[in-house]
Amino acid sequence: MSATQHILVLGIGNLLWADEGFGVRLVERLHQTYTFPPQVELMDGGTQGMYLLPYIQAASHLLIVDAIDYGLPAGTLKLVKDAEVPQFMGVKKMSLHQTGFQEVLAAAQLTGKCPAHLALVGVQPAVLEDYGGSLTDIVKGQMPAALASVLEVLQAWGVTATARETPLSSLETLSPGGLEIEKYELERPDEEAACRYGDARVLAQHKP
Repeated sequence: MSATQHILVLGIGNLLWADEGFGVRLVERLHQTYTFPPQVELMDGGTQGMYLLPYIQAASHLLIVDAIDYGLPAGTLKLVKDAEVPQFMGVKKMSLHQTGFQEVLAAAQLTGKCPAHLALVGVQPAVLEDYGGSLTDIVKGQMPAALASVLEVLQAWGVTATARETPLSSLETLSPGGLEIEKYELERPDEEAACRYGDARVLAQHKP
């Protein structure tokens, strides 16, 4: 890896919609358990869309982690590279962030500043429409394999990851501390107290 390279590892998705948060959770786990050379940047991209364009334009290598609807069994991991990445980002629109990010890549290409190397580590989600939900067990169970896939891509790009002797605490996160996964899951209200799938108590008021 040369000093002129800039490698961006970008987790995108919405933590508030169950498996939609997979990409952000995975990059957070990477941040907590490994250190990297200064040429590597880890980022919680959330659902920021076009606001991510300057970061994409500045990168020589871009590794995206996301929940992708491949039409495969829930929990299936898939790695795609380079020219395939934009088409898989829009294979099936699951939320606004995916279409937005496909446009970000297109904008980077139009400006002539698209990363020369692209990779996407995606997982097939099991549940999306669960507001305030966390990762499902089947998707959460794929975190170790997804982490290994990310590290393999980085190694192929010349990056040596160093495991932290002590993982970072929940206070040392890329995302807002209140959304740290254990705290987030522990403090989630039950269904009687909070709407998850469409609250019948509210919907009933709007029936014709």
